[in-house]
Parts: sequence; structure tokens; C-alpha cells
Amino acid sequence: MASSRAGTFIGFSMRAGKYKIGLNAVATLKRANLIIVCSTASENTKKEGEKFAKRFRCPFITTIPPLEEFTHKENGKIMAITDKALALAILNNLGEELKIN
Repeated sequence: MASSRAGTFIGFSMRAGKYKIGLNAVATLKRANLIIVCSTASENTKKEGEKFAKRFRCPFITTIPPLEEFTHKENGKIMAITDKALALAILNNLGEELKIN
């Protein structure tokens, strides 16, 4: 179980409903403030994450442990945070398990 301050803020965003998980769900968004991709995701998913970050003009980070450890949702390889304050909180508390791209 990943326990970090950034992971805590990812949990807060999920409880608040300020997130989307999955490639198709993220693709339907009109705006996002942070894109998070699992390090175990396919190269195609990582490239899509970079495209989403450019499209939404937002940061793009990669998790070192599987994203499922933060979200508790199986097979979720990409996630978007839609709340600006929560995205900033995650970025300001990046630990060893998250890295900005």
C-alpha cells in the first residue's frame, strides 16, 4: 500500500469525485488539471497520457508503484484529476513514488 502525502490527495480527489480513471473516461473530459499514468502502463497509454497533458495544458506525472495502489481500482493505468487545488496539492507533495515528466 502506497502511503504518501500525494497518495492521500489522490484519495481526497476520488472521495470528492474530482477524477476520471481509464483511457476512455479521460478522453471524454473537456478539462483536466493533472494527468497521472502508471509506470506499468503500455507505451501506447503513456503516449496518450502525454497527448492528454498537451491537450489540457496540464502536468503529466508517472507513478512508480502501480496506480492501483493509490486508487484501489484494478487495471486503472491512467487517471485525470479535475480539481485545480487537489492537482496542485499532489504536485506540491510528490514523493519518491511519483515523478513529473
